[in-house]
Amino acid sequence: MSTEYIQQLFADRLGGPEFGLKEEIYKFEKIKRIKKEASLENPHMELIDLGVGEPDGMADEAVVKILAEEARKPENRMYADNGVVELKYAAAKYMKQVFGVDDLDPETEINHLIGAKSALAMLPAAFINPGDITLMPSPCYPILGTHTEYYGGEVVHLPLLEGNSYLPKLHSLNEGILKKAKLLYLNYPNNPTGAVANAEFFEEVVQFAKNNQLIVVHDASYAALVFEDEKPLSFLSVPGAKEVGIELHSLSKSFNMTGWRIGFMAGNLKIVKAFKTVKDTVDSGQFIAIQKAAAFALSHPKITELTAAKYSRRHDLLAIALSECGFTVKKPNGSFFLYTKIPKAVASGPQFQSAEEFSHYLLREHLISSVPWDDAGHYVRFSVTFQAIGVEEELQVITEIKARLSTSKFIF
Repeated sequence: MSTEYIQQLFADRLGGPEFGLKEEIYKFEKIKRIKKEASLENPHMELIDLGVGEPDGMADEAVVKILAEEARKPENRMYADNGVVELKYAAAKYMKQVFGVDDLDPETEINHLIGAKSALAMLPAAFINPGDITLMPSPCYPILGTHTEYYGGEVVHLPLLEGNSYLPKLHSLNEGILKKAKLLYLNYPNNPTGAVANAEFFEEVVQFAKNNQLIVVHDASYAALVFEDEKPLSFLSVPGAKEVGIELHSLSKSFNMTGWRIGFMAGNLKIVKAFKTVKDTVDSGQFIAIQKAAAFALSHPKITELTAAKYSRRHDLLAIALSECGFTVKKPNGSFFLYTKIPKAVASGPQFQSAEEFSHYLLREHLISSVPWDDAGHYVRFSVTFQAIGVEEELQVITEIKARLSTSKFIF
């Protein structure tokens, strides 16, 4: 029996009857393919992956031990639904200890997440009707915008420019857009720029949201990964923030628990309640043993401080190496990303019209992986989560990066 009719049944949000007929290769898939090709062409050279967007380290042994203990308990085998109280109270304590946010009700203003990504995918279901607008920085992690469009909404982008410290210019939006806008997405420390927001900016955001009746969704996945004298900053620490928004925290980046898929939402109780209502129809909660291990992790923020110190050290090394190769780089104040403008060309070699072209050049010619961003200028994102154990191995990787890049005379 023919099943050709299936081609006519795909939802418009996926492309309708044209879904799958036109091959549109996502940039990360292109990078993956070129990695494979370049590795085959250079079998004696090791790939240096500066494009990976997840930690290189394992979760802390004490956290893994708690997981193993809790996984053996029969009472933890059941559906978790909207979460266990241990994690909610641990999250509230964590917000107070690390960020100074001390007015969160664990029962009504905090809820666990199966990772921040799933929360960003679900939130539009609670708020977006056809024609509504979500305001998104550009470049950014796209999930909230993608699902806004799935529900018939629109996305309006706010460029993140170096001249404005990679903060969006909120007052650049016209009245027509603001009347239809419902959600404002922010992410600091930022992916991909590594920029850190300050309290003054968040205060501006709160007032802007109140004036325009917006909901602020602050993705704080990297919030505790800050360096030097920078102190971890929560959007919710600003007066009035809880009146207009929520904040998403993830243990993926801050506690090396990426594959564990665990985090929490905190903030406005009406938004949290709406999210929980949607979540109830989407999943049955994360494995309780993982939630209890996460509660233990949150009670030990020193784990994150040690990870941040490692990233800070690696950022110093990478920034120096890239600078010596001609790049204009500045160590970020947070996250594990270093964002820098691409060169115009290579002397007696190719010119680069886009960050994607340059990123592919780095892979093919030097077997160094990066992530290109052409959204607001031509930049590449390097990550300091490359594979290395200890300072000696880190120095070896950085030395090799510099040696490879030095063979190309870049023109900026």
